[in-house]
Amino acid sequence: MQVSSYLKISIAVAIATIALKTGAWWVSGSVSLLSDAMESLVNLAGATFALAMVTVASRPPDEEHPYGHHKAEYFSSGFEGVLIFVAALAIIWAAVQRFLHPQPLEQLGLGLLLSAVSSVLNGVLAWTMLRKARAVGSMALEGDARHLFTDVWTSAGVIIGLALVHFTHWLWLDPALAIVVALNILREGASLVWRSASGLMDQALEPEVIAKVDRALAGFAGQPIRFDHVVTRRAGQRRFVDLHLHVPGAWTLAHAAQVRTEVEAALMAAVPGLRASIQLLPVDAEAIALPGEEDPER
Repeated sequence: MQVSSYLKISIAVAIATIALKTGAWWVSGSVSLLSDAMESLVNLAGATFALAMVTVASRPPDEEHPYGHHKAEYFSSGFEGVLIFVAALAIIWAAVQRFLHPQPLEQLGLGLLLSAVSSVLNGVLAWTMLRKARAVGSMALEGDARHLFTDVWTSAGVIIGLALVHFTHWLWLDPALAIVVALNILREGASLVWRSASGLMDQALEPEVIAKVDRALAGFAGQPIRFDHVVTRRAGQRRFVDLHLHVPGAWTLAHAAQVRTEVEAALMAAVPGLRASIQLLPVDAEAIALPGEEDPER
């Protein structure tokens, strides 16, 4: 199933959980359940924006974007992080109001049941989405999945806390839980914004992927060639590697091109979807490195 299909399911589940959690708040009057419902609104907005960015990222290269639109996914993660900040501030405001004007909770059992059902839906979806995100390297899908996991843990904490309210009758515990929820949401939002910014700055490939690249190049150790200036980067779901391939000067261009093709094939077999750019050079030649690239990071 494609990434966009997962996000469409996420939108449908977000609508369902909004209905369930809003019902939980309506019947109970709990501000912590209200905070949980507000986070689901962020889930809906985030999933909708993520779907739009994934659609943009899947467009083929064009004249204005010759390297494609893959980085559009990082905007999705950053946008969702900003939404989380807004939701957290709204939750804190509501919690402070409840501290100032305490209210008894009603039909708490039904409210907790509705919240629990919504948490199960989010948990199953988040686990499935995170597995897919790791398989295809989708930042937009991973951001949405991690936000859903945050929602699940948030709901679990709220349910446990409200159960304590029911048995202790400590009404102050309800807004206190809402503030704890808000702080946890702020932490997740900061993480998403940072990951989005890092992605826009051309991060190197993951260590495990770099190890696969190294093993593929090591397979040519028996030939009179060498590699240097190996640089990797990622953009959305795309993975790139640039390197220099040094071959004996006596080789014909056709022979050198054939070896380069073999190296490209080995790299793409080791890392499916990898885009390799290989520059041919004689063994005794060194390319001029730009400032800061004498010892390039991978």
